[in-house]
Amino acid sequence: MTEELLNIGQVARQCGLSPKALRHYDRIGLLRPAVVDSANGYRWYAPSQVADAQLIQLLRSVDLPLEQVRECLQDNAVLDAVLTEHRRRLQARLTRIQTGMHRIDHIISDGIGITMETTEAQLADEKQLAKDLFNGTWSLLEKDDRSTEDDERMVHMTHASAYHWRQVGTAENFTISEWQVSHVYAVLERPEPAMHHAKLALEICQQNELGDFRLAYAYEGLARAHAVAGDAEEARHWTEQALAVADDVTENPEMLLADLETIPGQPRFW
Repeated sequence: MTEELLNIGQVARQCGLSPKALRHYDRIGLLRPAVVDSANGYRWYAPSQVADAQLIQLLRSVDLPLEQVRECLQDNAVLDAVLTEHRRRLQARLTRIQTGMHRIDHIISDGIGITMETTEAQLADEKQLAKDLFNGTWSLLEKDDRSTEDDERMVHMTHASAYHWRQVGTAENFTISEWQVSHVYAVLERPEPAMHHAKLALEICQQNELGDFRLAYAYEGLARAHAVAGDAEEARHWTEQALAVADDVTENPEMLLADLETIPGQPRFW
């Protein structure tokens, strides 16, 4: 029997794994030997198992987690997809490392105190940029003779505002910025992205227990998006949801009611 099999040392030499690693992979069930001698505990492997051991060594050499190595051994068809996803994770890790090295260089050259002051200034600048982009988007929304170029600029600005708020803002900022993105797409009669961002605004409200005008406008965004999509029933449903919380709106409720009245195809409810 043992003449046809390979001992653990032979497999280790052929695949580049250590005997210690092979024993570990046996214990966790990743690569079990074909035979374990009951008298002395020696592990014996079939020659066909060398290919699996070599694949394990190759995948572990690129730091692929053991569970995903197991997945690839069980089904070679998933190998490309698993490695593609792992490459994405490694690229993200590399970016974080490079960012950390860059910050360390600044700390070494500028000192901790100066670096902290710079960071605070950068946060203030980014917050101001988020506000300016939000207000700039609103100015374009109110522009009577908006051109196609203005429309494209408006889309880029509202997305940029939402991005910067995500870096320096709070949940309140997040939901309002997502609502504005939705509103821009609704004005441009693009229902799919309008609905997507209105749903994000509502999810943020629900996850952070936000009420008042933020929740009401999340509903308003969904109503408007469905109206643009031509779904009057859903538009009516979300309009009624907004009206149901309108009494709780303490910040300029008249504006909310006026905005609800402008939703395409909706009758006056109040």
